[in-house]
Amino acid sequence: MKRKPIVEYGYGFVTDEYLQRGQDEYAFRNKQTVAWNATWRPLSEAERKQLESQGNTCPNWNDVLVEDPIDISLIRSSAFYGLVRIGSLEPYTVSYHDFSLPEGIRDSHIISCDIGRHSCIHRCSYLSHYIVGEQCILSEIDEMDTTNHAKFGNGVLKQGEDESVRIWLNIMNEAESRSVLPFESMICADAWLWGTYREHGKMLDRLVKLTEQEIDLHRGWYGEVGSGSVIKSCRVIKDVHFGACVYVKGANKLKNLTIRSHEDCSTQIGEGVELVNGIIGYGCHVFYGVKAVRFIMGNNSNLKYGARLLNSVLGDNSTISCCEVLNTLVFPFHEQHHNNSFLIASLVQGQSNMAAGANIGSNHNTRGNDGEMQARRGFWPALSSSIKFNSKFASFTLITKGDYPNELNIPVPFSMVGYHENTGQITIMPAYWWMYNRYALERNGWKFKNRDKRTFVTQHIEADYMAPDTMEEILSAMDLLSLWVGRAAVGASLVAPGLGANEEALREQGRMLLETHPEQVGTLEVVASGIDRSTTPSVVLKVAEGYRAYREMLIFGSVRSLLAYLDGKGQKFPDFQEDAKVWLATGPLHFESVIGPFRNMGGQLVSEPQIKRLIQLIEEGQVDSWQAIHDQYASWWEEYPRVKATVALQTLQKLLRTAQLDVVHWEYLIDRFLILCDQNALEVYRSRKKDFEDPFRKMVYRNEEEMDAVLGKPEDNSFVKQSRSDMEKLKELARRFSPWS
Repeated sequence: MKRKPIVEYGYGFVTDEYLQRGQDEYAFRNKQTVAWNATWRPLSEAERKQLESQGNTCPNWNDVLVEDPIDISLIRSSAFYGLVRIGSLEPYTVSYHDFSLPEGIRDSHIISCDIGRHSCIHRCSYLSHYIVGEQCILSEIDEMDTTNHAKFGNGVLKQGEDESVRIWLNIMNEAESRSVLPFESMICADAWLWGTYREHGKMLDRLVKLTEQEIDLHRGWYGEVGSGSVIKSCRVIKDVHFGACVYVKGANKLKNLTIRSHEDCSTQIGEGVELVNGIIGYGCHVFYGVKAVRFIMGNNSNLKYGARLLNSVLGDNSTISCCEVLNTLVFPFHEQHHNNSFLIASLVQGQSNMAAGANIGSNHNTRGNDGEMQARRGFWPALSSSIKFNSKFASFTLITKGDYPNELNIPVPFSMVGYHENTGQITIMPAYWWMYNRYALERNGWKFKNRDKRTFVTQHIEADYMAPDTMEEILSAMDLLSLWVGRAAVGASLVAPGLGANEEALREQGRMLLETHPEQVGTLEVVASGIDRSTTPSVVLKVAEGYRAYREMLIFGSVRSLLAYLDGKGQKFPDFQEDAKVWLATGPLHFESVIGPFRNMGGQLVSEPQIKRLIQLIEEGQVDSWQAIHDQYASWWEEYPRVKATVALQTLQKLLRTAQLDVVHWEYLIDRFLILCDQNALEVYRSRKKDFEDPFRKMVYRNEEEMDAVLGKPEDNSFVKQSRSDMEKLKELARRFSPWS
């Protein structure tokens, strides 16, 4: 405890050792308010007396400055210390929805603050070193102050601070071996780049330096409340930077935060929350008892109903309710709504959903807490599923209910994975989503685009389930299925035993059987090794059907991508194919952009050679800021439509085993595409219709009329109609481009 004279109260925010020559403690404060263009004047003697008569006190009225026009009668029962500057006040009220207060300062304790024009400061027991913007409402706040070393959630050190106080985010791993420094503009791509390529020590050092460039490291910056903001009924607010039009109600504790907000995408913080050491993006909502520590929330994301988020990055357009998420990097479009779900030490690459009872984490198989789980986009663990670390999942993997006792490595995308306790076997059904739940598969892509309400877009997101990453995975999975079938055929004496020593020959034999004799494949027991850490082989179900489905997916997805690109460019297919050949030959950068493997950078798909080149530029200092890194992401995104179309072209060439598609190939592909469009619309309808035909679903209704009134009819479902319309448009587009020239 310390005592000092009251006349010193409110002064000395920055001590002399941290002031530059010619500066005073208000140097940065004045920079922060220069845009106000305010003309401050001292109080007249009459105004001072009036203020005192209205119950106000101040040890030094000379340091209370005001701006005209000002109605002094609107300042009552308040205490002022240090340099306080008060903007214009007039006899008006300021309202937010039904909450309305008169302009002015009442029943408050103000220490060295700037109050913007036409703001309402009511019953703020302790307001210290803040700059409050225009037309703000601050009401019923117990404590709101800024320290001279405030970092507002950024992982930097202010002058004179020890390294031990730096804030790191320990993502993807509990053992702190993938730690990243948070900064205000950080997106999932940044966190992934920093947390993944740990072997590049020089890059890691450079990223620390780039982060320290993001914020001025001098002491003396004030906290800010952006214009049009409302903060009411809160307990403790410390070192928080509030953007414009933020709404905060009933928070317990907000400390060391940046809350980004804008008139067009206001961020809202609700009752009972406790948020410490974090960055909250534009348009976010945090309500009802949430606890978050060392975290970043992307734009247009939500935390609510007691959710706990620690040492994690949550991507744009995501929602976490009730549950616990720790040491995790989650990409955009993640949903997790159930109190008993648990996610820890994981990389979840978005477009994902965690069901009730899903337990992903803390089931380590090592002597330390350094286990991890990696799931590519579309990950969906079912009710009460428990996964053992380390585990890895291909895109759009559905995990059925079960306590999986061994580590898993699922390389087969769009699959359904199950575990049978009586046999100890893992089962995999490839292409499950395409074969049995086309409604959900198609609706996901539509849903993600429709729900992307971001005003500020820095993190680019590919929402199409058929894109370069999944095309790459499907081709690899088709090779695996062929190999597994080849081995099974040798075991069943369908092919010569001598082929067993030649893996490539086995793969070709399996591919031949899958493409020409699928009925024979149906008689085989196809098993896969290396799927889980067990001596029991995994069983692959419906292999021939899955292989055929993969082929259909590649044709449908690739032709759809090509048609979209051709339509946008007004180009015929033969011309594009020739242009693609020339474009790829004009430089290594073009070739690198399409050769893969494709990595998911927070939602944006990028070929790894491009990422390696960016790392080199960072290490060499040619890319010298986070904004420059984001500019590189944006440059890749601008080129992405061409990259996606070129990868689609190459995929079709591989599928048809030709270096160049000719007129016969193109006509075949268009014919197949037209059939697949009709099939897709039908399967979307059938997937939905199944829900209405189940007798256990129908039994709760007295009759079909009641069921229709409650659920509607499948043919009237809005997305079923949307899908049918979309497929007709695609068919029309295909017919336009079906002529070869």
